[in-house]
Amino acid sequence: MGGEETHTRVTAWVRGRVQGVGFRWWTRSRALELGLVGSASNLADGRVEVIAEGSRYHCQRLLAALRSGESPGSVETVVERWSEPKGGLSGFVER
Repeated sequence: MGGEETHTRVTAWVRGRVQGVGFRWWTRSRALELGLVGSASNLADGRVEVIAEGSRYHCQRLLAALRSGESPGSVETVVERWSEPKGGLSGFVER
């Protein structure tokens, strides 16, 4: 697919019961399987912020996984924002 070669950045804010349930670890595992770099961080308001860079196709697959209902906890909503990749990331970390 031609879209696989387009590198992008997606920031996703995940709301629900997603803190203290292994959600960031699970997200990191999915992102690494897809070859993405970035982070998953707890926010003070109870959401998890996921930042991922890589091919658009793999970022879309990560978003689909976040919405799949297969993650630990319970996801209510995922809000996403697409942008140009900033680079400078290596690996995928839990914060």
